[in-house]
Amino acid sequence: MSALFEPITLREVTVPNRVWMAPMCQYSAEPEGPLAGAPHDWHFAHYAARAAGGTGLILVEATAVAPEGRISPYDLGLWNDTQMEAFQRITRFLTAQGTVPGIQLGHGGRKASTDRPWKGGAPVGPDAHGWQPFAPSAVAFDERHPVPTELTTDQITEIVGRFAAAARRALAAGFEVVEIHGAHGYLINEFLSPHSNRRTDAYGGSYENRTRFALEVVDAVREVWPADKPVFFRVSATEWLQEGGWTPDDTVRFAHDLHAHGVDLLDVSTGGNAVGVSIPTGPGYQVPFAARVKAETPLTVGAVGLITEAGQARKILANGEADVVLLGRELLRNPSWARHAARELGGEVRVPDQYHRSV
Repeated sequence: MSALFEPITLREVTVPNRVWMAPMCQYSAEPEGPLAGAPHDWHFAHYAARAAGGTGLILVEATAVAPEGRISPYDLGLWNDTQMEAFQRITRFLTAQGTVPGIQLGHGGRKASTDRPWKGGAPVGPDAHGWQPFAPSAVAFDERHPVPTELTTDQITEIVGRFAAAARRALAAGFEVVEIHGAHGYLINEFLSPHSNRRTDAYGGSYENRTRFALEVVDAVREVWPADKPVFFRVSATEWLQEGGWTPDDTVRFAHDLHAHGVDLLDVSTGGNAVGVSIPTGPGYQVPFAARVKAETPLTVGAVGLITEAGQARKILANGEADVVLLGRELLRNPSWARHAARELGGEVRVPDQYHRSV
C-alpha cells in the first residue's frame, strides 16, 4: 500500500492519511457587522465535503488575526469569540468524519484590503469596506497597491499578541493543528525578505533581524498551543528573484530555527512577494524545495504545487521528497480525491456510511 494512506503522528495528533487540504481563501465571509469574519453555511459545506471525501487533514483557509490583517474584507477571522464559536460547527463535523481540523493564521500586511479575485482583486478603500494596509516598510507590493504604513515596534508587538490570541481561540474552536502563514508575500513573509523589508532597526537588515518577527510569532503561538498538538509553518522557499530576495538557502537555515522554536512541520510553497518574476510552473514544480528541506533538516515536510494525480503523489512520498502532500485546486475540482486515489492505488480511506454504495 502507498504511504499516501498510512497514518502520520505529529506530537500526539495522528492523521489517518497523508492526503491533506491546503489552505485556500474562499473570500466569502461578511465584511462588516457582528458576523464579520465568521464562517457560515458556505464554509461549512465546503470543508464538510472534503472531509466526507476522505481528506486526512484540512487546513482552513488563511484566517486573519486582526481586522486589518484580512487579505480581503471578505476573509475569515479569529479576533473575537463570535468567530470562534462559528468555527465549532465545522470542527465538530470534520472530527466526526475522522478528519483532523487545522487552521492557518495570518496577516495580509501590504497585500491586505483587496477585492475578491473574481472581482479583479484590486486594492479597495473605505468606500468598499477597505482600509490602509500595514507592512514592515513603506514599500508597495506593486504599482496598483497603495504604499503601506510602516509598522512601529509597538505595533509589531501587538500583532505578535494577536497571533497568540487567535491561537487560543483556535484551540477553543476545536482545531487540532495551527499553521502560521509565513508565505506568499503576506506580513511575515514581508519581514523575512530583503526585497520588502527595508527596516534599519532590530527587525530589518541581517538575517537574524529579518527572521525575528516570525520567530516571535512562533514562540507566542507555541506558548499558548498545547504541547501535545503540532504547530505548522508555511514558507515561500524562494521568491524566484535573481538577487535581493529570500532564497532556498535561507529556507533551509530558517527551517532549523523553526524546529528549535517548536515548529513540527514546514509547509513548503514558493513565490508571492515579488511581481514580474519568471516562475517555471508545471506538475510538482515546488516539490524540489520541499525535498531539500526534508533532506537537510529534521522537520517533517509537506509538499504543495500542482499535485493532481494519485501516482504523482505516491511517487513524492516514495522518493522521500516529502512526508505529506497538500492539494489545493485539485480538491476544489474533486472533493473526494482521497477516496478516488485510494481506489486507484489499492489503499483505504474512511468512507461515511451514507456513501457506502460508492466504494
